[in-house]
Amino acid sequence: MKRIVVKVGSAVLTENTSIALKRMKNLVDFIVDLRKKYEVILVSSGAVAAGYTQVQLDRKIIANRQALAAIGQPILMDLYNKKFNEHNVIVAQLLVTSANFKTYIQYSHFADSIEALLKANVLPIINENDTTATHELIFGDNDQLSAEVATHTNSDLVVILSDIDAYYDNDPRSNKNANVLKYVNEITRVELEKDVTPNNEFATGGIVTKLQAADLLLQHNKSMFLSSGFNLTDVRSFMIENNHIGGTLFTKSDRIWK
Repeated sequence: MKRIVVKVGSAVLTENTSIALKRMKNLVDFIVDLRKKYEVILVSSGAVAAGYTQVQLDRKIIANRQALAAIGQPILMDLYNKKFNEHNVIVAQLLVTSANFKTYIQYSHFADSIEALLKANVLPIINENDTTATHELIFGDNDQLSAEVATHTNSDLVVILSDIDAYYDNDPRSNKNANVLKYVNEITRVELEKDVTPNNEFATGGIVTKLQAADLLLQHNKSMFLSSGFNLTDVRSFMIENNHIGGTLFTKSDRIWK
């Protein structure tokens, strides 16, 4: 059974400064179906947004964002636990930082924990420990984290569910003639070094951090699929029906991922 990492961003999980419960339900239903075919690891943002529903601190201040993450993480996990419990799926929380992937001892313990959870048919839900992370909290939005998780857990594919439905040959917000790139085999340095431009007040990434994650995965001969987290039609078609209708597959293979 292939192993995949599903990453969902803050832009998908939040709406009008609140948790988007319907989108979360759709995500949970999708992952339940996905687990019938794959081993699944979930990387989820949303702790800061969940905390903001309780205390409206100024999110521009790092200490406040860290405090909001501390408030929101148990709220986020409680929501996941209740929704997955409806499907008799047990979930586990793992909070990590980039430091956990710096040494063999650190990432081997992490990988062993993931193996034990998957063997027990438990769904690992991973988020950055935003209360202690600083650089990652500002720039990562869990995109690079999902790639690191995949490379250290022998996963085959990362699925990024975002407010960005695919990678285009031009900016679709300013160019109506922009076309979806269904397959990408290489990412240029120019694309990787563009400014980070998140589209949501709780998000900290944008297309650039997704390209950086894809580049890391390509270096490790792994693949990444980018599609909408608002409408899961494309990702369901690709992952469950093996039909690539929409979204972008970053891969060095022969354009087929099964």
